[in-house]
Amino acid sequence: FPISSLRPEDPAYDPLHMIDVAKILGGYRDRKHQFRPKSVISVSAMSFGSLSATAVESLNRGCHATGCLHNTGEGGISPYHLNGGNLIWQLGTGYFGARNKDGTFSQQHFLDAIEQAKGKVKAIEIKLSQGAKPGLGGMLPAAKVSPEIAKIRDIPVGKDCASPASHSAFANVDEMLDFVEQLADISGLPIGIKSAVGETEFWDDLITQVQNTDRCVDFITIDGSEGGTGAAPLAFSDHVALPFKQAFASVFKKFELAGIAHNIVFAGSGKLGFPETSLLALALGCDMINIAREPMMAIGCIQAQRCHSGNCPAGIATQNKRLMWGLDPTLKSNRLANYIIALRKEIIQLTHACGYEHPAQITPKQFSIVDDNYASHSVADIFGYCEGWGSPPKEHIDEVVGIIRAATEMRITM
Repeated sequence: FPISSLRPEDPAYDPLHMIDVAKILGGYRDRKHQFRPKSVISVSAMSFGSLSATAVESLNRGCHATGCLHNTGEGGISPYHLNGGNLIWQLGTGYFGARNKDGTFSQQHFLDAIEQAKGKVKAIEIKLSQGAKPGLGGMLPAAKVSPEIAKIRDIPVGKDCASPASHSAFANVDEMLDFVEQLADISGLPIGIKSAVGETEFWDDLITQVQNTDRCVDFITIDGSEGGTGAAPLAFSDHVALPFKQAFASVFKKFELAGIAHNIVFAGSGKLGFPETSLLALALGCDMINIAREPMMAIGCIQAQRCHSGNCPAGIATQNKRLMWGLDPTLKSNRLANYIIALRKEIIQLTHACGYEHPAQITPKQFSIVDDNYASHSVADIFGYCEGWGSPPKEHIDEVVGIIRAATEMRITM
């Protein structure tokens, strides 16, 4: 039966509608700095450079206000990322913020950047590809490469900044796992990967390596082809990589069949910023939801599609100080916070309507998809999920439900 959601006048009401993640990030590998994220919703990767200083500051402040993790994007850690919000530092193929002069990875610069962030970096995400332009690499136009951005990325001022299509630190899954463990050993942080999904040999190889060696990623972010960008060729954004539901299900099933899905935290991204799409992703096996498009719109994006030009009229995807002047981080961060809180509130309400206390308890059986002939099909049947797939182990669910109940009791007694 449905659970009654608390109302604002109830003593136990949580105005932030926090939803702790059911799994411990870095727990399986016993990382030194393992932790349980306080929010199943986090802000996905968007770089300083691609975004303006005021946009990044707005996002980070909003994350701080709502307890969300903020992914830096591959452009490095800027001062604007350090406004209270905890970070997932994304390392792309350019290793910006952790690179030698020749563009290769620098262990010393990596450790220096973490130290300079003063404890705000909580995890590292190695970007293999993204849904909007998988296999293409990236380009920050010369017009956006200001002296400040050049210093943060350790690149020349006023020249195009290209991210290669592949990593120089590794060339196969075996070497990638060595790199993961190297980063984990020297930093103590959970280390994960982000990838779009096309061919499946990579995932088969990864599973084999994890099963047969004492190495493992701590989290995997699956980015659907719906993932947005204002600067990708249409041939890539429209036709390369699988959409989120097919992409995530195809990968997650492999880990379930291998019996190791519970060892890894799974995150999903790609147009998941509405409560019903977020909850479906959680039912398919996601432990966390990464969103970018909706936070961008919350801080003022009008989808002018001028991201590549450096002349974003909203002051978001630009380094033009005149355009940035119109974006007030104090106001925009509050708007982002309102959006995240509302999203979490509606996810909880949908969860309660299904008779559960935490979204991790939702299974694919709670969802049906109606086809063109008005026939209803279970999501579990459509994607070939077996009984129990998509949910964390019972002990993890019991732990997070216990956290919810303890927090409720604490608010009553305050």
